[in-house]
Amino acid sequence: MSKLLALVIIGMMAIQLIKPLGWPGLKRRGDFWKLALLAMAAIALAGALGHWT
Repeated sequence: MSKLLALVIIGMMAIQLIKPLGWPGLKRRGDFWKLALLAMAAIALAGALGHWT
């Protein structure tokens, strides 16, 4: 699950660099680092939930 999540967010980061998504907080190309923070948090949460259950 975390590998798929990582691939999806990396894809979103690549799209953000080519053409900004236009979502709130992601209007400029330089905002791709926000997606990286989201990816780290989501993967950490998925890992924690995987070990917890």
